[in-house]
Amino acid sequence: MTLKNLGNTDFSISPIGLGTWAIGGDWSFGWGPQDDAASIAAIQRALDRGINWIDTAPVYGLGHAEKLVAKALKVLGSARRPFVFTKCGLIWDAEKNVGHSLKADSIRAEVEASLRRLETDVLDLCQIHWPSFPPGSPAPDLEEAWQTLTDLISEGKIRQIGVSNFSLAQLERLQKISPIASHQPPYSALMRAVEGDVLPFCEKQNIGVIVYSPMHNGLLSGKMTRERIDALPASDWRKQVNPAFKEPYLSRNLAFVEILREIGKRHDRSPGEVAIAWTLRLPSVTGAIVGARDAAQVDGFAAAMDFRLNESEIAEIQRHLPKSIGMMSVR
Repeated sequence: MTLKNLGNTDFSISPIGLGTWAIGGDWSFGWGPQDDAASIAAIQRALDRGINWIDTAPVYGLGHAEKLVAKALKVLGSARRPFVFTKCGLIWDAEKNVGHSLKADSIRAEVEASLRRLETDVLDLCQIHWPSFPPGSPAPDLEEAWQTLTDLISEGKIRQIGVSNFSLAQLERLQKISPIASHQPPYSALMRAVEGDVLPFCEKQNIGVIVYSPMHNGLLSGKMTRERIDALPASDWRKQVNPAFKEPYLSRNLAFVEILREIGKRHDRSPGEVAIAWTLRLPSVTGAIVGARDAAQVDGFAAAMDFRLNESEIAEIQRHLPKSIGMMSVR
């Protein structure tokens, strides 16, 4: 397995990082009920398999995912501690309604809360989760948030700062203030909007790129069927608002999975591993975030860290790519 530097930082990261969105449990953008013991086992298995970074966020389970990360890492010595990347910008009230703030006082309060939940003195990477929320609304406070995060580096609370779900214009705004260490955009074979301008800009500016949802929320894993989608709990956000899981997109997406399955069979790999490898084919992509809800799911994708598609296989996938559905509406 080859490690890569995350942009202009000295962080050498594995090709895959463990995502913790799904282990947050039930909340407004949750994946349905989740077992905490299984979540902790997934984190520990990821580290055993050579994954050396975890991506989390305060809003995942409204603080719950960060607490689970801390609990899972307690048994490790400092030599085995992975990088832990978290976020800021999405907040919630006493009624668990999710909101958004990039004001300086709110950013500082979020960072202090993450430090407590993660039981650490410094955050390895703190990312602005969304430039605005709901997505697409005005983003007047980006500069205030970015300057605050820059100040928190000087104060020793954060090592590196990055962003997530940003457009090219928004990246350019922040890069004028201080260097962006990393960008976390959605990227899969079904969702390719960042290929046009965001990825080239990041590569030119030496901004690390850690893409999320390379298996498109499990749809490209090879294990998702119409029956399984129908059986998803009502609290699973994919069933409610993810367009890829609904017609007219679902039929074509499941047909595309069979293309990935055929390519994977040649290497004894799953469709999901092929989907992950497809995102890692680009030099502008430093790593891919893959979520897991138990240790078995980690075992199902961890080997993709060493798997790369050849040129003819990439060309074959390109010929069958469905029309991109663009940016996701929530995360």
